[in-house]
Amino acid sequence: MQPHELIKKIPIFKTLSDSDLNRLSDSLRLKPLKQGQALFWKGDEGTALYIVKKGTIKIVLPSAEGEEIIVTMFSEGDFFGEMALLDGEPRSADAVAIEPSEVFILSRADFLSFLQSNLNAIKSILSLLSKRLRKTDDLLEDTCFLNISARLSKKLIELAKSHGQQKNNKILIDLSLTQKELGDMVGATRESINKELKSLRKQGLIIIEESRIQILDISRLKSRIY
Repeated sequence: MQPHELIKKIPIFKTLSDSDLNRLSDSLRLKPLKQGQALFWKGDEGTALYIVKKGTIKIVLPSAEGEEIIVTMFSEGDFFGEMALLDGEPRSADAVAIEPSEVFILSRADFLSFLQSNLNAIKSILSLLSKRLRKTDDLLEDTCFLNISARLSKKLIELAKSHGQQKNNKILIDLSLTQKELGDMVGATRESINKELKSLRKQGLIIIEESRIQILDISRLKSRIY
């Protein structure tokens, strides 16, 4: 997908004229990422906004003990990194490619110049930041009040919505995720996730083929959350 076409699909840029879209797309530079490669680290200076052209980027909160929590993931057409651009503070998390990916980079100067002349874009960003904050609150609430079985079931349903492909009566989560990455998403150990996945397979709720999970019965999976 060309930069112009990708930008046009992003909500905060949808009010732009074709000439503005062309000007903005001319400002983008493309960066390829290998699987496992970091785009930036927590504490890095925030100098750019990122738009995912291809692949998937995970946003990770690391701990001093080497553990991590995957806060969210971004795929084609998503953008992120705007918080550091707006407040001038260092990056608040790591951004790492979980598969070979490509991102467009929009510099701070070009991004702020764009915002100054687009009130609707500012409103869209404030709305988006609010939604992302609520999502972080939900993650904290789930960790406090739901057991591992419920947290994993809820996360699989979320992944089915964001990365799912209908395949007959199955839903394929089109991401190659390790058990550790799933654990990092729900605040659990790899061993606990391994045990839960075995249980889900035994109950006929999922199958796993080539490191990809297929949901066989999403209704029964939902019933495990509460």
